[in-house]
Amino acid sequence: MTRPGALAVEVRGLVKQYGATRALDGVDLEIPSGQVLGLLGPNGAGKTTMVRILTTLLRPDSGDAMVAGHNVLTEPDAVRRAIGLSGQYAAVDENLTGFENLYMVGRLYGRKKAAARARARELLDRFRLAEAADRPAKGYSGGMRRRLDLAGALVAEPSVVVLDEPTTGLDPAGRLDTWDVIKELVAVGTTVLLTTQYLEEADQLADAIVVIDKGRVIARGTADELKARTGGERLELVVDSAGELPLVQEILREVGTGEPLCDEHARRAEILVDTGPKALIEALRRLDAHNITVHDIALHRPSLDDVFLALTGHGAEAGEANGESR
Repeated sequence: MTRPGALAVEVRGLVKQYGATRALDGVDLEIPSGQVLGLLGPNGAGKTTMVRILTTLLRPDSGDAMVAGHNVLTEPDAVRRAIGLSGQYAAVDENLTGFENLYMVGRLYGRKKAAARARARELLDRFRLAEAADRPAKGYSGGMRRRLDLAGALVAEPSVVVLDEPTTGLDPAGRLDTWDVIKELVAVGTTVLLTTQYLEEADQLADAIVVIDKGRVIARGTADELKARTGGERLELVVDSAGELPLVQEILREVGTGEPLCDEHARRAEILVDTGPKALIEALRRLDAHNITVHDIALHRPSLDDVFLALTGHGAEAGEANGESR
C-alpha cells in the first residue's frame, strides 16, 4: 500500500503516437494515495491509451510514469503486482464458472487455495453474483460479466485500481453497486484511476478531475472548480401565462447576465446569474411586486456536461477516433 500523502500515480510528459496521430501529447497527471482521479474526455481523446501505459500493456514513445512507486518501463512486474485493472470490455473466461474465474485469478496472484476460494466467494457476494457462482460465465448477461470482471480486478486487494469505463453496460442498480464498491475501496486507502463518459459518475466519485481532448490535458481541478469555469449558475422559472414572459424577461435582465432565454410553450424562462441565491431571492421579490405567479423556480449549477461543452466544443461522446482504439 502506498503511504498516505504520497503520490500513488505520477505521470510526466507522456507521448504516444500512432502514425501521424498523437494519442497522447505530453500528458501530466498525478493521483495522491487514497484518492480517485476522474479522467474525462470524448471518444478518441487518449484515455484508453493512458490506461494501457499505466498498466504496462503499452510502452510510451516518451515521458515517465510511476505507479505505486514503480516505474512502468523499468519495473513492469512490480507495477502489475500492485494494481488491479478492469478494462472497457469484460475479460472473463466464458468456459469457467464465475467462482472458477475469480479463484483462478487468486491463484495466479500466488494465494493459497483456501485463501483464493474465500476471496472468490467474498467478491461474488459483494457483486451480487453468488447465485450464479457455479454457472459457466458464457451464460451470464452482459452486466453480470461486467461485474465479474470488476470483481477480478479486486482479487489481489491492489493498492491502485484502474477502472476504464467500469459501468459501461450496467443497469442503474449495477452502476450504483459499482459506485459503492469504489467508495469502499477509497475508504480503506485504495487509489483509483477512473475513466468514464458518465459525467455524473466523476461528479459523484472523483476527488479531482483531468479533462483530456486530442491527447492533451485541457483542464484539471475538482468538479466544483471545473463547473465554475462555465460562467456561473442558471436561474430557471415557470410562470402562469406565456403572456407574462416579456415582463419576466425584463426582470431577469436586471438580476442576471446576458440575454434571458424563453420557451413560450412551456412558459419557462432562464438566465445565467453570478450571485446565486441572492439573484433567486431578488428575482422572486421583483416578480411578486408585479403580481406574477411563479409555478416553479430553481437555481441550477453547471453540470459536467456543460463543462465538457464549454471546454471542448462538443459533448463527451463526440470526437474523432485516434489510435487509442488499437
